[in-house]
Amino acid sequence: MAEIQRFNARIEHIPANIISKIAKIDELKGQWVSGAQLNPQILGRLKRSVLITSSGASTRIEGSRLDDEAVEKLMQGLRLQKFADRDKQEVRGYYELLSNVFDAYKIVNFGESAIKYFHKELLKYVDKDAAHRGDYKKTENRVVAKDQDGNVAAVIFETTSAYLVPKEMQELVDSTVGALKDGRFHPLLVIGNFLVEFLKIHPFQDGNGRLSRILTNFLLLKAGYSYMPYISHEKLVEDNKMDYYLALRRSQKTFNAEKEDITAWLDFFLGVLAKQSSLAIELLSKENIEKLLSPKQLSVWEYLRSVESASAGEIVVGAKVARPTVKQALSILLRLKKIERIGQGRSTRYVKLNSCEKSQ
Repeated sequence: MAEIQRFNARIEHIPANIISKIAKIDELKGQWVSGAQLNPQILGRLKRSVLITSSGASTRIEGSRLDDEAVEKLMQGLRLQKFADRDKQEVRGYYELLSNVFDAYKIVNFGESAIKYFHKELLKYVDKDAAHRGDYKKTENRVVAKDQDGNVAAVIFETTSAYLVPKEMQELVDSTVGALKDGRFHPLLVIGNFLVEFLKIHPFQDGNGRLSRILTNFLLLKAGYSYMPYISHEKLVEDNKMDYYLALRRSQKTFNAEKEDITAWLDFFLGVLAKQSSLAIELLSKENIEKLLSPKQLSVWEYLRSVESASAGEIVVGAKVARPTVKQALSILLRLKKIERIGQGRSTRYVKLNSCEKSQ
């Protein structure tokens, strides 16, 4: 109950710019065509690229020195002599866990058991973390910023005392599950609050930052932001690393004060997600449509670009594509807003959207 009251108080007076960002993100979310409705081969390649980029970025935030090329070679089974074993162990764990999250998020329920399991999988290759994988911390830790050489540059904040972690994590997870189920607050506010609180608690001895980014992907996918596997969230955070730390510090230093305020964190978190959403929609742009359609679907698009308008039957003949494939292609092109349906029933015809605009 106390955690719910704290959450309510934190977002009681959300600034207008936060609300505007959420609205924009959801507008872009509505434009995204899910992977099952696009060319699976292309999306598969995008996902593999994101796994490399995200694994490299997330571990570099914590001090790893592996660039994306090294990560790719590592995941191909090639030996990397010049990098520390710990860097290689951490990135392998991140890559495999994130891949599993992308593939199985629908069947995994959010809860403490899932969080502990994710932590265990995240660190399963890291020798130094064998004793505490999947278990809450038993000794104190703190959040630090590291430089490019992996050295501590600054202490960002002190974390929850170890003996309080089980209680605070149970309260945080229960309130988050309840808020997501209740639907009173927008899920992005609930997820944003969970992340800033999770990182303040810092419940595990090590791996909290990396785990928070795994949980970001997981929770956003559960909330319907299905483009997460195709644009790297972690890379955008890495590119704005200092702003990330600053936003956390500004919000977390208000915790337990008379007025807790997580606006700085929400502004950063939603800003990153807005950029991620925009980049996802760019994948669906005119310039990229050829990359997203299968060869037969592309034949339908090319045929429609060559005529003023056409019925489904005319497309079957003109594009030399079977009717079921034509139906699939038309559905995708309608969702991408590349064509428009005119008329109903047997008189239905399809026309390029730019042609419609010129005729108006």
